[in-house]
Amino acid sequence: MSALANHRFLKMNGLGNEITVLDLRGTPLRVSAAEARAIAGDPRSRFDQLMVLHDPLTPGTDAYLRIYNTDGSESGACGNGTRCVAWAMTADPVMRGPTGGGLVLETKAGLLPVERVSETVFTVDMGPPRFAWNEIPLSTAFEDTRAIAVETRLLDAPELTNPSAVSMGNPHAIFWVEDVQAYDLPAIGPILEHDPVFPERANISLAQLLGPEHIRLRVWERGAGLTRACGSAACATLVAAARKGLTGRKATVSLPGGDLLIAWRGSDDHVLMTGPTEIEHEGVFSPALFSRFETRPQHEDIS
Repeated sequence: MSALANHRFLKMNGLGNEITVLDLRGTPLRVSAAEARAIAGDPRSRFDQLMVLHDPLTPGTDAYLRIYNTDGSESGACGNGTRCVAWAMTADPVMRGPTGGGLVLETKAGLLPVERVSETVFTVDMGPPRFAWNEIPLSTAFEDTRAIAVETRLLDAPELTNPSAVSMGNPHAIFWVEDVQAYDLPAIGPILEHDPVFPERANISLAQLLGPEHIRLRVWERGAGLTRACGSAACATLVAAARKGLTGRKATVSLPGGDLLIAWRGSDDHVLMTGPTEIEHEGVFSPALFSRFETRPQHEDIS
């Protein structure tokens, strides 16, 4: 049976983006893809992203995060999940440590400084965006990623063409549309996510400009599906809008779950995301959840 049985978890959300937080600091345990899928399949711990805390790898950081999607694949970034982890590490009576209002968390995409704004609101420094085709990555060498040659023809809906492509530690494609509700995103999201131009798949966003400081957004998340909120997609969308001259470097991004304030800082090109967190419940994983797994040591390198 899995060594994860009976481990405590927190079920949280960031604007409705379902997040499960699991603290494995101080242990050699590591979550496998199959175990992540099992956790996602339990209604008590169901997630869009599973945020797993490990001991720090880099001096000066507070934890190393591994981020899992519902299909067991890993992601390099999750802004909503990072805010939830920050709440857990500063407010949860079990997980919190001797930290003040600030943390530095590390993922495979880099370091993520986090500052507390209020009791449940945090700002995450998501780092600089990347625009080069081979950094996003894309399978074709596009010189200008503000609009790349991807399109799909749909019945009873306008065409989707020429999305902006951005990496925020994970690949994003943003299609600019007149009305985000005019498309069946659950139907077209999987098709676009797996388009050959995206060798590592992509998060697919439909973005509607409401004004020079306001964007409406719907997101199909790579490996997770339709979501009420996606922090990295909101960051990618603001950056893409600013690059196209549609907005300045700061805007409110409205998702089905609520609003995020996104700012693309001019001094160092870092993108700052500010938004709320919510704790739903805590629990422990049932041994029955992992009944098909053999007991095994989990000492794999997390780097």
